[in-house]
This record gives sequence, C-alpha cells and structure tokens, in this order.
Amino acid sequence: MASPVSSIFLWTSFAFLSFIYCVYGGRETVESRHILQFHTVQLSSLLPASVCKSSSKDKASRSTLKVVHKHGPCSQLVQDSANVPTHSQLLEQDQSRVDSLHSRLSRRSSKGQNLETSKAKLPAKSGASLGTGNYIVTVGLGTPKKDLSVIFDTGSDLTWTQCQPCASATSCYKQAEPMFNPAQSSTYSNLTCDSAQCSQLTSATGNPPRCAATTCVYGIQYGDQSFSKGFYGKERLTLTPTDVFDNFFFGCGQDNDGLFGGAAGLLGLGRNQISLVSQTSTKYGRLFSYCLPPTSSSTGYLSFGSGATSSTKFTPLYPNSQNPSFYFIELTGISVGGQKLAISPAVFSTAGTIIDSGTVITRLPPTAYSSLRSTFRQMMSQYPMAQPLSLLDTCYDFSKYSSVSIPKISLFFGGGTEVSLDVAGTVYGSKSQLCLAFAGNSDDGDVAIFGNRQQVTFAVVYDDAGKRLGFGQGGCS
Repeated sequence: MASPVSSIFLWTSFAFLSFIYCVYGGRETVESRHILQFHTVQLSSLLPASVCKSSSKDKASRSTLKVVHKHGPCSQLVQDSANVPTHSQLLEQDQSRVDSLHSRLSRRSSKGQNLETSKAKLPAKSGASLGTGNYIVTVGLGTPKKDLSVIFDTGSDLTWTQCQPCASATSCYKQAEPMFNPAQSSTYSNLTCDSAQCSQLTSATGNPPRCAATTCVYGIQYGDQSFSKGFYGKERLTLTPTDVFDNFFFGCGQDNDGLFGGAAGLLGLGRNQISLVSQTSTKYGRLFSYCLPPTSSSTGYLSFGSGATSSTKFTPLYPNSQNPSFYFIELTGISVGGQKLAISPAVFSTAGTIIDSGTVITRLPPTAYSSLRSTFRQMMSQYPMAQPLSLLDTCYDFSKYSSVSIPKISLFFGGGTEVSLDVAGTVYGSKSQLCLAFAGNSDDGDVAIFGNRQQVTFAVVYDDAGKRLGFGQGGCS
C-alpha cells in the first residue's frame, strides 16, 4: 500500500506532466487546427485579371451555356471602361434589389399598380427585382436565329428582350448585339389578350397585362427603376444547336430603360409557370445547374437537365404559397474558422431564406450577422482595417501584403448539409479595401438571401421537381 507521501508525489508528477502536455502538446493541436480552419491565399487569386480565362467545363454537356460576368474581360458586351460601375455603385444597386425583394416577399406589400404608358408615370413598385443581375449567357431567338446576350436570374420569371421598332428614339437603351426584330423572323407571333398565357403575366410580373387592340401587352419594373414594356409573344428559342424550343413565350420590349449593362434582356429562371424552367420542363424536368466564376475574368456555365454528381450535397427546397416564384431553403447555422456560432435556430426560421442568383451579397438576420462579424474580426485582428465599403462594414487594407489568411466560413442548411464557402465567396472588394462579403438585414423579420458571391465556384443544382437544391465543390474547374 502506497504511503500518503508517495501518493502526493505521484499526483504532483501527473499534474506536472499534464501541464507540460497542455502547454506543448496543446499548442501543436491549436496550430494544426489553425491551418485547417483558415484559407491562406495569394491576394492576386482573389482579384480579376485583365484577360479572360475560360473554364474547362463551359461545354461539358450538350445543354450548356457559357456564363460570363457582364463587367469582365470575358464579356462581349460593349463597354466604356469609364462607365463600368465601381464597387460602391454595384453595392448600391445590390441594396436596391434587396429592398425590392424584401418588399415583394413581405406579406404587407400591396399588389402592383398598372404600368402607365408614360415613362414619367411609371410607379415605383415592388413587382420584381433586378438591380445587379450581373451574369450573362448567350441564347438564340427567332428564325433565322439571332444571338442575344441576356442576364439570367433565378429571382425573375419573365424572359424578355428589346425589340425593334422601339416606341420612340429614346425608348430603348444601348445593347451590344443588333436588336431583335420580330418582323424579320418567320416564327414570331403575338399573343392575344384573351389567351391563357396573357393572364399568367400578373403573377409573374406583379402587373396585370394590357391590350393594344387584341394584342397582349406586358409591363415590368424592377427595384432599381429599370423597366421593360412591350408585346407578349411566342418565338423559337435556341439554347444550343440540339436544344431548340418552338412557341416559347417571352416579352418583346419596345420601351425599356435601366442598368442592364448592354445586355439585350433577361432570362427568367424562377418557379412561375411562364419561366424558362417551367416552359422547358418536358425536356429538362425542371432541373438546371450553374457555376458562377470566382472572378469577373473567368467563366462559368449554365446547364439544363443535368448537374448533380455523386459528391453533390443536397438540402430541401420548400414551396411558399405567398411567394411561389422563389427558391426557399432552410439556413440553420454558421461557422467561422471551424467555430460554430451560438445563434438560435429561431433567428433563421423567423422569416426564412431564399437563394438568388442576382443578389451579390448574402443578407443575414442582424442577430446572426452581428455574431459572424464579431468572430470574423477577432480572427482577423492581425490585419489593419480599412474604411467601410458601402454596406460592407468589415474591411481590411491588404496593400502591403501578398498573401493573407482568411477564416473559413461554412453555412449549414436543412438536412444537415454543410456548405464550406470558397475563399472568393467570403470577401469582396479590392486589395486596399477587401471586405467580409456579408451584410445584415434591417430586421430579423426580413427574409435572408443567399447571394451569388457566396455561390461562386460551386455547381449549384436546382432540382425543382425533386424539391432539393445541391452544392458540388469545384464546379467551374
């Protein structure tokens, strides 16, 4: 039997060894965890180059379109470099879109008023949103086919393009390609006011259609005051040489204005019955996917009828009877640097979450954003901060650095799905003002929005028929 003295000696020795392990062994563990939880990257990899770099997956399947950023060197749109919007201007437009989305999603929002014939009388209404829809694809319209660069948008349903003749000399904005002229197409025809398709415009645009004689007239205005009005018609749509759709319903805009960046119009990928997703459902089964490139100098893709792989992680898509056009998902949590934030699930479930290809910066409930910002700042305390950039309030000056370590951020969704964001999806801005690419809503009762900055490099799979949304890493490469 051990004596009291020897027992004390053994206990003291054990405590000392435990202390040594914690100091040295523990330090090694923390350092290892640090390496696992941070992205260490060259700053140049986060910023766009002056020349275009195409993705190897641009044409991975037959039903695939190349995606480019409308303000980058991969875009064929006519650009005046002096007029390319600054980061601050893009973020202001982004906020206009978010304000419009929130108004549209709010139960308190009133039904849209009619669009008047005069530009001066157009109401500032919440029927739709655009703002910073900044990714474009090229599609063909008519017979013979005319190629047109259009913004694609999961937050919109109506597909439209500018059409000749314009209502007046100032009724159309400047676009890159020649404007579509329905009179030169052998497959175009107008829809009548009493057609079922004409009546569907109200739910898709927020505005009841009008009549010009017997022809159906649509009108849609976006959150940034951009708008399009014209005839609602049907035409041959060519996505690829093997993907051609006759009698595709779209808006032939003869009075248009706004921040479309030279694009010919818009491709609506929402869930409404007039969207491209619905109109092509017989062929594609309401399934499409895209990969948004990490910078504006690289390319991605938009693919129809495919996109999922064995490694794709899925989370449920939910219907919303009051806002059936949007893709609702369940955001349940956030981690920063491997540390799960202590945020009550009720914070996220109060208003719900949508995924949107046209919103740039992810919007979170203010309670959740405050926790994210505080933890991110603590983990970035070794770097000098910079002035806020518009709505982004956590910015850093990396002008004296060539590489930096940025905490990894993961979002957690319904079904236990964890999406670990690419480092390009966590920051936004320039080398001297690189910011955390998240912002808080004004109220926890506002719908959260999973924006396109956080979606970059993922193969984002919309399986609307299967009621699920998927994320596959390395989607563009």
